[in-house]
Amino acid sequence: MTAAKPFARADLLARRRLFSAPAWLGLAAAVIVLALLPLLNLAFPAGHALHVSSYIVALLGKFMCFAIAALALDLVWGYAGILSLGHGLFFALGGYAQGMYLMRAIGRDGVYHSTLPDFMVFLDWKSYPWFWAFTEHFWYAMLLAVLVPGALAFVFGYFAFRSRITGVYFSIITQALTFAAMLLFFRNDTGFGGNNGFTDFKRILGFDITAPATRAALCWTTLAALAGSLVLARAITQSRLGRVLTAVRDSESRLRFIGYDPQGFKLFVWTVSAVMCGIAGALYVPQVGIINPGEMSTQNSIEMVIWVATGGRGTLIGPIVGAGAVNAVKTWFTSVFPEFWLYALGLIFVLTTLFLPQGIVGLARQVAARRSRRKP
Repeated sequence: MTAAKPFARADLLARRRLFSAPAWLGLAAAVIVLALLPLLNLAFPAGHALHVSSYIVALLGKFMCFAIAALALDLVWGYAGILSLGHGLFFALGGYAQGMYLMRAIGRDGVYHSTLPDFMVFLDWKSYPWFWAFTEHFWYAMLLAVLVPGALAFVFGYFAFRSRITGVYFSIITQALTFAAMLLFFRNDTGFGGNNGFTDFKRILGFDITAPATRAALCWTTLAALAGSLVLARAITQSRLGRVLTAVRDSESRLRFIGYDPQGFKLFVWTVSAVMCGIAGALYVPQVGIINPGEMSTQNSIEMVIWVATGGRGTLIGPIVGAGAVNAVKTWFTSVFPEFWLYALGLIFVLTTLFLPQGIVGLARQVAARRSRRKP
């Protein structure tokens, strides 16, 4: 028995490592490749064999924002067993905070040449509502993009987890919350732009938002945020907190029986996940050029679930792969058969559930395990 202790400790240390050496190399290679694409856009003129179009750079930035949102959802669904159908709300709240800063950065270059956004002038607003105060400052708007989703998630999660709402009931409540917020934001008298939302952005931090250099900087910033989110999520899941979250997912009642109170653990990871979604939304808006209540639709939140399921729930890397793969298919499909995309999305989810229950990453791991068993 004494001889087994060093091996047990070594195994525990191995499990606590953030990433293995090959994984670090793979991540570094992926970051370098993704960072090179905007650089090729700047370094080579259009028509050159190595030139990457501005459309590809913007598309890459958008996909990485979706990957951050999928990673955030995997943190609560894949590891804590909390299925949320409302993460689109946190994503949109971060986007609205960024969008108002961009609207105020337009200055008097709008249609009505007013210091107020065009939609406020059209609706005969005389001043900004109180909740948009100080949003002309970039860092304050970014603080809102973090604090507002985090505060809403904390308050909602506190009462939901305190009431021990779990499973499908929790999913339905998050969906209802998102739908109610979407109806609120659609109203013209609430100060959120109504149906059209915020658009026609011109500058960010004084730079032309459509300039290739600005697009490249936004893409690199999103890449850094994605890498940081992955490291943070991995650190959480590899810690003792991560093991408690896994126990919550597998058997919450048994965890309570041995003396743990899951409420605080669930509330922490739920709030962190919402903040990550808010950051993703704030990075998404300047690269896409619009934010409206449609981003809060239940369809968008369900799409996030499909990204995670397709890539591989509970793997962290899987949701990133799934977000990229599903949205790449969506980009092609909506340009060819736009009216059939929802049917195709449903088919992807059904096929994934039936034939890839562990997702793309799970399939890759199974193939690698079979090959390793055949080698000896």
